[in-house]
Amino acid sequence: MNNYENGQNIAAATEKNIRTDFKESMTYGDYLHLDKLLTAQDGVSGHHDETLFIIIHQVSELWMKLILHELQSAIDHIEKDDLQPAFKQLARVSRIQSQIIQGWDVLSTLTPAEYMEFRDDLGNASGFQSYQYRMIEFALGYKTKHVLKIYEKDEPLHAELEKAFNAPGLYDAAIQKLARSGFTIDKDVLERDVSMVYESNESVREAWKTVYRDVDKYWELYQLAEKLVDIEDWLQQWRFRHMKTVERIIGFKQGTGGSSGVNYLKKVLDQYFFPELWEIRTDI
Repeated sequence: MNNYENGQNIAAATEKNIRTDFKESMTYGDYLHLDKLLTAQDGVSGHHDETLFIIIHQVSELWMKLILHELQSAIDHIEKDDLQPAFKQLARVSRIQSQIIQGWDVLSTLTPAEYMEFRDDLGNASGFQSYQYRMIEFALGYKTKHVLKIYEKDEPLHAELEKAFNAPGLYDAAIQKLARSGFTIDKDVLERDVSMVYESNESVREAWKTVYRDVDKYWELYQLAEKLVDIEDWLQQWRFRHMKTVERIIGFKQGTGGSSGVNYLKKVLDQYFFPELWEIRTDI
């Protein structure tokens, strides 16, 4: 027995209250449903590196589930003019985004030759079909109705996505908060069809410009604006790392889901969720 093992045994022996009998009570594994979680990596090819590919995407989906949980709660708090909890939740979203970005660094250890060993076995399954990612886009205000067709196979899921598609997003809640704070916002913005992609508006731009020029007076609105910028910044970094990882592994091949792959991912880098918050940086 080496010194490390001996030290571990001594440490365990001094913990007299550690419970070892779980015949009648819940364990850590029970609580986390590890029997389901750790047996959900069944691949289709039998190739060694497919496990890496599956786990990276599963972990990303778990993080996205938490992002949606936090975003919806933040929207609810903003609508109630309760901004402090919203700030905490939006800051948490940014931290989660940083974790998802690091996942691309792990996936990029997959070489083109390794991926080609099982890529064809994926059929048309693609990250492009991630419904949670679409719901994040919807929550941030980017609405593309044609993607809903992908989910018609699953009626309950399609209904859930339709509901998210037609719900006000985070930026809608922020703009309504500007109006409640005394800023003059165009009526057509306040009453807009929230199922449409948001477009930059001069009244919103002027409102944010005023906030940034008098931070002390509008401190909470300024904090809200910066939290939104953080989220969009991190999302663009996620998109960039996604694009470069795909380019590194498959070059400019078409995606398994039928997209143009890297060319598509480059296009979405030009999409903005909160346009005025970026535009005013030139103005102030």
